[in-house]
Amino acid sequence: MNEMNFDRMVAQMTPEMYENFKQAIQLRKWPDGRPLSAEQTELCLEAVIKYEVIHAVPEAQRVGYLERNECASGGHDTAEEAALKWIN
Repeated sequence: MNEMNFDRMVAQMTPEMYENFKQAIQLRKWPDGRPLSAEQTELCLEAVIKYEVIHAVPEAQRVGYLERNECASGGHDTAEEAALKWIN
């Protein structure tokens, strides 16, 4: 499926389809119990993400959203200053 057809399909998804895809991703199986393949999981996730952008789903309600809280010491002026540093 080319990108244009995929985008058109996502634009035509109903809210029910969106919820079914989200549930399938979470459970790694379709509503009828059949397991999702890795490719199906990837396509469902891409469709859900595109749906959320197209339909302006609030960021905090999107799949994969992580709330970013400053640590108690805070005081970082830039994201680079607040970045984690890994030490081996």
